[in-house]
Amino acid sequence: MLAASFYSLALYCLSSSITPGPNNLMLAASGANFGYRRTVPHMLGIMFGYALLMSIVAGGLGVAVAQSHAAQLALEIVGAGYMLYLAYRVATAAPPDTSKSAREKPFSFLQAVLFQWVNPKGWIGAIGAVGAYSGIGDTPTATIIILTTAFFISTGLSVQVWTLIGTAAATFLTSRHALRVFNWTMAAALVASIALLVI
Repeated sequence: MLAASFYSLALYCLSSSITPGPNNLMLAASGANFGYRRTVPHMLGIMFGYALLMSIVAGGLGVAVAQSHAAQLALEIVGAGYMLYLAYRVATAAPPDTSKSAREKPFSFLQAVLFQWVNPKGWIGAIGAVGAYSGIGDTPTATIIILTTAFFISTGLSVQVWTLIGTAAATFLTSRHALRVFNWTMAAALVASIALLVI
């Protein structure tokens, strides 16, 4: 029974982490525009930021948010607004050979950590995990550790996959027009993910 619970949790974490969403779409865009090495702080920020969010949600914050309509509405408004701004940034990113591009930077570690707090998909995944696997540990502390570790590992895999997708795509984006089309596609997908999350 315990083995089945861990297997189920692993599948839940992987499906929550690796499916398209704000973090993954932004990583693909960053990989294409800035390369793998410059995207590493962004990747690490997502991993540690989401692990922190998961531990705090599992520690009791998730229940409070799930029971507060005002908190959910505030999260949706702030999260959707900020992600629309990020979609604009992705869509208008300058080609690498321009002076504007030289001034642009990928997400920093701290920016990626803080973004997890306004990412509705992250909250949905964390609260869902707490609701479904609250008894997976012998104690509340053990449950927090198990959930946080499981999401840290699955998020680590996911950020690698999506950044590599972006860097691989960059090898085919050999013209300014192709890169612009890619950026607009990523921005449109980000907007679509916002709409789906809000709905």
